Amino acid sequence: MEAPKNIEHEIGGIQNDTLRYGLNSVKSDLVGSHPVESAYQSTKKRQDEMEKRILANTYGTAFPMRMDFERQILSRFQRPTGAIPSSMLGLEALTGSLLDFGPEDYMNDPRESETVRPSDAHHAMEVRIGLSKGPVAPSHY
Repeated sequence: MEAPKNIEHEIGGIQNDTLRYGLNSVKSDLVGSHPVESAYQSTKKRQDEMEKRILANTYGTAFPMRMDFERQILSRFQRPTGAIPSSMLGLEALTGSLLDFGPEDYMNDPRESETVRPSDAHHAMEVRIGLSKGPVAPSHY
């Protein structure tokens, strides 16, 4: 008896799975981030590097390395995808981003929008343990 043939669902790549991930936008593939956003990110990176140098000069070279290890450890702790999103409170406390007041704090949360499709918890867990491929949750934009 011949083994059953497995037809891959990735004919055009995982990005073309319209039923699961929605329609793709060509504009989002072509246009990069906003110039102000890229300037903000480069400034933030320079500030982080300067802060690491100051900490290394003040407390020794092991202190910034320890902070990097703690940041890596805290960035791994997440809830499984579902109704309650991960807050990453420990990482925010370590990086100091708890003190930042951004647009997400005073505007509506995009996850509470009427246009956002809820993520499939079963598929997200399959991606997490390696049984399936693709993004964990559909794009919100």
